[in-house]
Amino acid sequence: MEKSDLLTLFDYNYWANARVLDATEKITPAQFTAPAGLSHGSLRATLVHTLGAEHLWRQRCQGNSPTSLTLISEDEFPTPAHLRSRWNDEEQAMRAYLSGLTDAEINGTIRYKTTKGIPYEQTLWHVLIHVVNHGTQSRVEAGIALLGFGHSPGDIDMSVFFREPSK
Repeated sequence: MEKSDLLTLFDYNYWANARVLDATEKITPAQFTAPAGLSHGSLRATLVHTLGAEHLWRQRCQGNSPTSLTLISEDEFPTPAHLRSRWNDEEQAMRAYLSGLTDAEINGTIRYKTTKGIPYEQTLWHVLIHVVNHGTQSRVEAGIALLGFGHSPGDIDMSVFFREPSK
């Protein structure tokens, strides 16, 4: 995997996240926190889980192994705007981390421990692709909830991302 390819995948990831967050800002506060039949319950819980997972994996990639999966609490995000602000911070941290990597590091191995303390080794780009793929799964769930609330995030396919004039 080359760094430029990985950066493109994360560009897509954050583009798609922005579309979901844009739609999320159009729903009511009650819809944001209401049970929505998603794997993590509410739309807020699903998005917070996604943000938390991204943060957790970035920490692991940077040599830290957090011992708690619950690094971020839903209560920290009373509104979609609060969530967007924190996600912008995480995006900047991830982009800074990615920009400092070499192709050799991307294709190298990282070692980390799960939140239960179990050690693992993986190729770095496999972990980073997992972060993007996990985000895709969560955006699908969020999109279903948003569609039900009358505020679809629109087409978030990668092909749409590539067709945008700025690409």
